[in-house]
Amino acid sequence: MTEDDFENTEEEFSDDELTDLAFGMFTIFIEKHLEKGGSSLYREVESGHDIDAFCVDLQQQFVSEYPPLAEPLLRNGTAQNIAGLYRLGEGLVPSKTTKSYWIQQDKPGISSGATGADEAGKWLIFVGPEEVDASWRKIRDATVDGRLGIGAKVSTARENEDAHDDRKVIYVFTADWSDEPEVMRVRDELKKLGFADRIGYKRNLDTYAGEYREKGKRVTYYSV
Repeated sequence: MTEDDFENTEEEFSDDELTDLAFGMFTIFIEKHLEKGGSSLYREVESGHDIDAFCVDLQQQFVSEYPPLAEPLLRNGTAQNIAGLYRLGEGLVPSKTTKSYWIQQDKPGISSGATGADEAGKWLIFVGPEEVDASWRKIRDATVDGRLGIGAKVSTARENEDAHDDRKVIYVFTADWSDEPEVMRVRDELKKLGFADRIGYKRNLDTYAGEYREKGKRVTYYSV
């Protein structure tokens, strides 16, 4: 989202929503910065590195590039407070994240928005809330290592009125739903990670068309 985009939609958000939006955008901002140096926020946190200093530096950069988000970001606390939230798992661990509905991990080097392209699609993995953190860690790490597709995302602990039950869902994206060999290669890799039960693959274009599960209606393109 650019500054112009934000100004066009600012009135659509409540103060709480703006606070969470600013936190999420700042997290993406940090991730993009760290990716350039071959690292990531979750690696810095899990390694026990001191993240306060770069949170301070990057907060200053962020508010200079996105002035309308400066005040909402400050409602999350100082840069050190935000670093503390990361250490507690906010934005990084599904069961500890309440400021956003999703955590996303793109494959390094993939262009922003690739997972949202019409020609892309995703394997859908449903897990219980007690399994989601460990499952996400496996898929996240395999995505960063280049063993899966172009990205992945997982639903979080934030209450979602659209959820049908307490299960969480992990999406594992591939670039082109019609590239069946690549789609199935990713499925084989998921089996190696322990996700052996039958799962479905859904095309983004079907999601955008509003195709959701109904009785007697198939909305997954592949099922393996």
